[in-house]
Amino acid sequence: MEYLNNIINRYKSMRSMKELNQTYTQQYALVGFGSHCVNNLLPVMQYLQLPIKYICCTSEKKARLISQKYKGVKSTTSLHDILHDDTVSGIFVATNAHSHFHIASEVIKAEKSLFVEKPPCENERQLRLLIDTIKLYGSKHIVVGLQRRFAPVTRILQNRLKREGKRHYHYRYLTGLYPEGNALLDLFIHPLDYVIFLFGKAKVKMADTISCGDGGQTLFLILEHKDITGVMELSTGYSWQEAQELLSISTDKGLYQLDRMERLDFTPRHSVVFGIPLEKVFHSNVTVVNLYGRNSFTPTVGNNQIVSQGFFSEIKTFADMVEKRCKEDSSLGLESVKDVYSLISEIAVYESNK
Repeated sequence: MEYLNNIINRYKSMRSMKELNQTYTQQYALVGFGSHCVNNLLPVMQYLQLPIKYICCTSEKKARLISQKYKGVKSTTSLHDILHDDTVSGIFVATNAHSHFHIASEVIKAEKSLFVEKPPCENERQLRLLIDTIKLYGSKHIVVGLQRRFAPVTRILQNRLKREGKRHYHYRYLTGLYPEGNALLDLFIHPLDYVIFLFGKAKVKMADTISCGDGGQTLFLILEHKDITGVMELSTGYSWQEAQELLSISTDKGLYQLDRMERLDFTPRHSVVFGIPLEKVFHSNVTVVNLYGRNSFTPTVGNNQIVSQGFFSEIKTFADMVEKRCKEDSSLGLESVKDVYSLISEIAVYESNK
């Protein structure tokens, strides 16, 4: 028993030392201070102990309150001050979506590393301009904040899908009304980016839009990828309190079912002999294998929703790139969303022609 306790204590000590050794030394700035920043981004930055030198917002009153609440952080309404501070290496941009393009352009020109929330810009033309600006001023570390890419369940799916023959998928992304912006660009960019991230470039085989009198909008899509076809229902005609995000992927080995990035189950496919499904001949219990799910009993970081949704990993990945702890990953930058914006443009054409 004593030997076992020594092993356990040694493991705990090693784990604690590893966490203490993960120290960030570069200076960072946060541009934007809305609810998304406060609830999702800032808690991760504080947990990682990122040295945040500036928080920038447009309101003088809010800036004064930020100075009172966050000791040691400079609050400002001047982006210019941040861009011309040589001690700032990385800048997080999470303002109003319409401001992302302009601010991201200025950050790139200042040769700072950039984390920009989705959407990084409003159309393909602006995206090309941002990419050209990177080429002109030199490539720094850039991450687009599409957090589903960074969710733990995404790595599990990628590893398993690359070994299996893919058949088709069904994706339902259902929210309540969204009168404050462009649902296609602001909301539906998440599932559209996710299927491209998982399955590669997509083309629209069929599209139809249903608009309701209360402002709700439902978009039905059939998308063709290189080796899989998918059906998507993207809607603001449901409820925010009971929002749904459900992805089913059929492969040669079975069925994957992902629920809101929180749970991933796999049901193996039943055997077939000479075209006859044996499950109709012999009774057998359905086997469901849970591949991922948060443990709500143990309140650890890994069981926090900020981790399961990908917010933790996206910020840590960006900081690790700035601190040169990991290699530049082009699959996370602006080039990586070219196919997404191309697909959004294609869908917009369908909508305008309806």
